[in-house]
Amino acid sequence: MTQFSRRSFIKSASALGLAAFAFPTPSIARELNANSKLNLAHIGLGGMQGDFHRNSCAEENRIAICDVDENYLEQYGAQIPDAKRYVDFREMIDELGDQIDAVVITTPDHTHAIAAITAMKKGIATYVEKPLAHDVYQIRQMQKLAREKGLATQMGTQIHALDNYRRVVELVRAGVIGEIERVDVWCGVVWGGSPRTNDDVKVPEKLHWDLWLGPAPERPFQPCYLGGNWRSFWDFGNGGMGDMGCHFMDLVFWALDLQYPISIDAFAPTKADDDFAARDLHVEYVFPGVKGTTNLLEVSWSDGVARPGSLDKYGIDKPNGVLFIGSEGAIYSNYSEHAIFPTEKFAKLERPAQTIPASIGHHKEWLQAIKTGKKDTTCNFDYSGRVAETILLGPVAYRCGKKLEYDAKTMTITNCPEAAKLLKQDVRKGWEV
Repeated sequence: MTQFSRRSFIKSASALGLAAFAFPTPSIARELNANSKLNLAHIGLGGMQGDFHRNSCAEENRIAICDVDENYLEQYGAQIPDAKRYVDFREMIDELGDQIDAVVITTPDHTHAIAAITAMKKGIATYVEKPLAHDVYQIRQMQKLAREKGLATQMGTQIHALDNYRRVVELVRAGVIGEIERVDVWCGVVWGGSPRTNDDVKVPEKLHWDLWLGPAPERPFQPCYLGGNWRSFWDFGNGGMGDMGCHFMDLVFWALDLQYPISIDAFAPTKADDDFAARDLHVEYVFPGVKGTTNLLEVSWSDGVARPGSLDKYGIDKPNGVLFIGSEGAIYSNYSEHAIFPTEKFAKLERPAQTIPASIGHHKEWLQAIKTGKKDTTCNFDYSGRVAETILLGPVAYRCGKKLEYDAKTMTITNCPEAAKLLKQDVRKGWEV
């Protein structure tokens, strides 16, 4: 047994149907089957991780928690007293990597990739919040490593597990509104343009600021970088689109089996700033077309006060949503409801059979995939990486100030060489992926 890691033994034993052994680790002795408890770690404890992600994994054996703010470690460590506490995920994975089966990562976007890749190199199954990474290159590296290691992965687009999206996908795929000609996506989220103070602000006593910065360029601490407002700065996030784009664009990719856009154009009321993310951003994508057709497909994104012009035609006055426009009608959807237009035409519609089963839960799907070795998560990095990459290309186009022509196969902007530095951004030494 000394020649193999605990995880390798579990995978081999599971495949052979062997009974569990007792391991001298923080985990409990367990049966190696779908009902096993995984040794799980949390990286990043604020925001959604504080309650939603932590509670969704509460049945597993949480052996470690990590956060650069010791206040969070104290708060959630008291609730998970057996979990070892760390401020540096690299130290955690270096010490416990052979014992950790799974990790949930909900740090600010700029540290998603380095945390995930550090874990995956150790063979740890990984769950990462949207938009998966901070730039396109990081996403590609995460996808590559997950495939090489054969790991169960999941991006945190939890709405994917709700029934409403599933019914909309069935309607679109059944051709209820004909051939899809365009899709408009919008969300009223606002980040960007947030001011910094010029005062010499002291770093909070229990915050490890250099670790919080991670791969980002070194800069003095400012309170405006915390509390989620890091999304307002290019060094850490990608504005409103980076925050919410994956949740809504997920439905479009799922229903239409989209791959990658071939062009991206972006606009906002203000000129691109080197520091602050965009507000009220509008992005126009062109895709090669829906599977089975040769027509090009236009897909738009609007955030803040920006809205697609198509909403007036259908009398839609909603703060967010997705509008599929087809040759025979249109379908509007948000997270929890949908409608088909014109309403009179589809009043007596016989809905298509339900072909997409109910989810067992977004986290549980991933956890079960780890235990069973099936790797069949619906938002694995191969799928969700396409969604996230498309989202991150929107801000790239805005920052470049021109319509971009994109070759996804080579990850190249063919008409704007300077865009390369945004597709693969510089990181501080020691934080490379």
